[in-house]
Amino acid sequence: MGIVSTIGALPLSIPSPPAEWASFSLGPLTLYTYALCILAGIVLALMLTVARWKRYGGNPDVIWDVAIWAIPFGILGGRLYHVFSSPDAYFGPDGDLSRIPRIWEGGLGIWGAIALGAVGAWIGCRRSGVRLSAFADAAAPGILLAQAVGRLGNWFNQELFGAPTTLPWGLEIDPENANFPDGMAADTLFHPTFLYEMLWNLAGVALLLLLDKRFGLRGGMMFWAYAAYYTAGRVWIEALRIDDAELVTFFGVTQRLNVWTSILVLIGAIAVLIYLGVKRKSTGTQSLYLPGREPAPTDETDADGGIHSHQADTEETNSTTRGNLVETNGSQENLPETEATPDTPRENDSRS
Repeated sequence: MGIVSTIGALPLSIPSPPAEWASFSLGPLTLYTYALCILAGIVLALMLTVARWKRYGGNPDVIWDVAIWAIPFGILGGRLYHVFSSPDAYFGPDGDLSRIPRIWEGGLGIWGAIALGAVGAWIGCRRSGVRLSAFADAAAPGILLAQAVGRLGNWFNQELFGAPTTLPWGLEIDPENANFPDGMAADTLFHPTFLYEMLWNLAGVALLLLLDKRFGLRGGMMFWAYAAYYTAGRVWIEALRIDDAELVTFFGVTQRLNVWTSILVLIGAIAVLIYLGVKRKSTGTQSLYLPGREPAPTDETDADGGIHSHQADTEETNSTTRGNLVETNGSQENLPETEATPDTPRENDSRS
């Protein structure tokens, strides 16, 4: 009975962290927890992508060469999408243009990150000689993992929550926080949409890895499977949110821009998946590399550290040399003996 009473006395809600947890100082340097969550997600995504690329049979250094282009482009694209899909905070009557570069305050739109990040990845892939589709397939689960970890940053910033709820996992928001909706009671609980998306994304990582292991999705199929899965969850999660966003009306239905974008990408991703599945049956698996950019054969290193090269053997060229005998196609022939000439200086030799 004591345990039951204790459980009954626990608050049925998810608390938000104190405001001071959103950032901390190391000497003159201020670190923002939101930014650290984004960086942690990127690191984990790169680790997973490198591991997958190795299993594909590719050189893991390629991932880092592509990442130095894809990551900055993705961050820039994500910020631009957020700014233009939520313009009031920046261009409205009470907007502040100086907030546009302040990424640490939150606000990265996934669609802009994917779109511009793909441009950066394309540049990196062209420079490295690999197919963009192969890189995208390897990176897809990692992208979803990075999104999941990044959502923790929204919790520290007390942002991206949903409508009021009485569910036991309702999220507490500090009434003094600038994101707390006007006109609501201080004890109002909200849908923790950041948590919904984080859990949805983590489940998606496991699902994508399972599908890849079972079906070996290649040629861009893995990436479009990611796009279809993520958008299917984003539609209903986005519809729960109540933060400011651009509203768009189609066919008499008004919804947030991200809802319509998710629906459009979901339909497109399913269509592309079907197309690639049909195409795959006739073309087979593509190379990781662009035509003419395949790596040259390299020497192999023996267990004892020696290096040797392989050459294809044929009936006409299969021969070995043993001492003064050449063994060719089963016949033996004596080699002419040569006199050993001492290495002595000659009269006209320039050596001294």
